[in-house]
Amino acid sequence: MTTSPGTDPHPPTAELATTGADRLAADLAAGRTTSVHLTRALLDRIAAVDDAGPELRAVLAVSADALAQAAELDAERASGRTRGPLHGIPVLVKDNIEAVGLPGTAGSLALAGRPVRRDAPLVASMRAAGLVVLGSTNLSEWANMRSPHSTSGWSGVGGLTGNPWALDRSAGGSSSGSGAAVAAGLAPFAVGTETDGSITCPSSLNGVVGLKPTVGLVSTEGVVPLAASQDAPGPIARSVRDAALLLDAMTGSTRYAAAPGSRSPGGLRLGVADGWKSGHEGTDALFAEVLGRLEAAGSTLLPVTVEPAGAAGQQELVVLLCELKDGLDRYLAGRPGDGVRSLADVVAFDEEHADLELAHFGHEFLVAAAESGGLADPEYASARAACLAWAVEQMLEPAFAGDPGPDVLVAPAYAPAWKSDLAAGDHFLGGGVASTAPSLAGWPVLALPMGLVRGLPVGLVLVGRPHSEALLLAAGHAVEQVIGVAGALVPSWTPPGRG
Repeated sequence: MTTSPGTDPHPPTAELATTGADRLAADLAAGRTTSVHLTRALLDRIAAVDDAGPELRAVLAVSADALAQAAELDAERASGRTRGPLHGIPVLVKDNIEAVGLPGTAGSLALAGRPVRRDAPLVASMRAAGLVVLGSTNLSEWANMRSPHSTSGWSGVGGLTGNPWALDRSAGGSSSGSGAAVAAGLAPFAVGTETDGSITCPSSLNGVVGLKPTVGLVSTEGVVPLAASQDAPGPIARSVRDAALLLDAMTGSTRYAAAPGSRSPGGLRLGVADGWKSGHEGTDALFAEVLGRLEAAGSTLLPVTVEPAGAAGQQELVVLLCELKDGLDRYLAGRPGDGVRSLADVVAFDEEHADLELAHFGHEFLVAAAESGGLADPEYASARAACLAWAVEQMLEPAFAGDPGPDVLVAPAYAPAWKSDLAAGDHFLGGGVASTAPSLAGWPVLALPMGLVRGLPVGLVLVGRPHSEALLLAAGHAVEQVIGVAGALVPSWTPPGRG
């Protein structure tokens, strides 16, 4: 299949690529469309992209009852009942989140064919809010905790997710499919999960908005675990307003949708974390331009001192391995159905099916986690304490200090997407350092697009204090208005190229 840059290869539903959930909600409320029509159009678009098109592989599975869900919600609306502002709008969920009718494999063939028998609470909350659970998205297998040589966006179940801006570029990880699907117009929004960068990275690389909430704000029950102290499900959308609407649906709240529009750029106090620059010339130049525009719009820029992770990175690895051992052993032992019951079983499964699971890279992290002592490991407690001390006491609290201090911290997210390479693994072009301290601390991070560098999206991140999601969304919306690209970035679908 050949396409020219700037051309959507699927014109019958091309308008879905830039239509936000808020506008879809207005169309549904006014009777200009129905949930069935919208759901069918998105299912057609998914099929076109993956069956007749470029094989984006962002969507791992679709719900067999998606149209039935939509029909039920249309009937409710016709009878005068709606469940909330997102009544009848489809959503995709990352395939490490349990949703009845979807695989819930975390991308691993070890969990394929083991049906999900319950909805994770966050999925149940979205259904209660009237969303159509359209399908599940591909991901970096086991949330990218497999190998130091892994390729983001690849899983044994779903293959390699492409980036709709350039099909040979990475969609990021580990919420690869969620970011790519929203950018490609396969759903107005999706749910991802983050342990360290797994929402912010694919959001930045695909040109969409992503929020990693405070750890604990969104339930992780029914989510295949990586590290309990850092795991956080969150929304990926085309605008901050849409992300706020989905966060309300995920949590059963009504407070977050009111935040966007409650603050203007004038009066915002932004802590500029120079130590978290991406190191990529074009990305950092665009970030500097955005800062200039924010200052011209009345925002106050406050320089703050921060550092990359450094030695904390090795301590974080100890925490991740030990918590993966403990969490995955408990999860697999309690998941209904036949198959793997422990992390050791997963390692054995991979080795028995090495032609499929180990075809491109190993599973060194899984082996190391299985051999660890879990939470009882002698290194775990000190490593976790060191991570918290560095992230909170040495980095975040000092950065927010002052009277008054910053409302939020701001930094570039990631450099443009690198070329995917199943033989050599990921080769980041820069960035990602801004997510480490808030990930270790469990603090919230919001990523939003700031434009294109050499034809590829790049984003910035805003970091907030714990449980400051409303302020973060308000500030993010104000920044988004100054940048002016939200919802306007349409993927180019550039075919693979040499070089």
